[in-house]
Amino acid sequence: MAYIGQNLDRFSNVEKLDAITPATATGAGPYNLTKGGVAFTPSSADTMVISINGVVQYGNFTVSSSTVTFSGALVDADTCDFIYHMGTGLLSTPVDNSVSTAKIVDSNITTAKIANSAVTDAKIAGTISNSKLTGSGAITINGSAVALGGSVTVGETKPTITSSSFTIAPSTSSTITITGTNFISVPIVEAISSTGAITRATAVSFTSATSIDATFNLSNGSYFLRVENNDGNAVRTSSAILNVSSAPSWTTSAGSLGTFGAGESISSLNVVATSDSNVTITEVTSPLTLTGNTDTPASTMNLTLSGTPGTTATYTISGTAPTPSSDTTYNFTLRATDVEGQTADRAFSITISTGINNSGQFN
Repeated sequence: MAYIGQNLDRFSNVEKLDAITPATATGAGPYNLTKGGVAFTPSSADTMVISINGVVQYGNFTVSSSTVTFSGALVDADTCDFIYHMGTGLLSTPVDNSVSTAKIVDSNITTAKIANSAVTDAKIAGTISNSKLTGSGAITINGSAVALGGSVTVGETKPTITSSSFTIAPSTSSTITITGTNFISVPIVEAISSTGAITRATAVSFTSATSIDATFNLSNGSYFLRVENNDGNAVRTSSAILNVSSAPSWTTSAGSLGTFGAGESISSLNVVATSDSNVTITEVTSPLTLTGNTDTPASTMNLTLSGTPGTTATYTISGTAPTPSSDTTYNFTLRATDVEGQTADRAFSITISTGINNSGQFN
């Protein structure tokens, strides 16, 4: 009688696996299951047919992942004749790699069957016409149609800032002049702190395409500057060029620092200046009088001015007093300079008396 069951092409593939090598050391297993040297995971032990020494084994082994373990130990003398995996029976869902290109009917894959994002750049062969991408084969940039693959010169004129640094006092309305190029009347000018906080200038005056004035009232700190023209083009400085800092101030009063005897040892004679950043104190008399030695003792003293920069800087005048032939008052100017380059000068004097010996008088 003719076969009346399922067509044979409705049965799943039979997989022939690599034969295992029985070993006394391995015993019952587990033995690795492979196909073509690649690990193979069967669906279950029930789908496996294994022949050992010419005897088909069934029901006397278990599988786990890609290994098989027998209920009895195998030995070196045993031979594995073959291993077959019988698949999963009738095909309701094709097994992996069972549907080839030849089995797909032409025109049977529709747009609806292609998942979103399934077609990547790597899957596109050859070229796609511009019209398929845009409809007209061109895109519009700044009002001009540009063919894909073509080019267009985009005319944007951005401003620039060429000023290098500014220093203004804190909590005080101060105006700075910003130099650069391509300024358009009247731009927006902003100061940007290290935290990203933005303060807009309270007033902006347009002088020319290369110069604008901006007025700020800011707290202590360093700020980037940003200029935005009314066409939207803008520039921001790459570093914080606006420093807001108090100028140095003197604690030591101007005028006489004291009277000393000729040849007397001078020490602990201090001058003090402060600021919100480290202050350095130097002599700026021209020629140097306190620390100079070009005409000692007539007009220079050849003393030392030394100290360590600080927000409260104390510098000490020391050395041996000059020995003029008569009482002489030496006048000199000291300058306090902070980190931002702000300065404060103060005039001082020291009197050397030829009638005083090893004593000091302070006013």
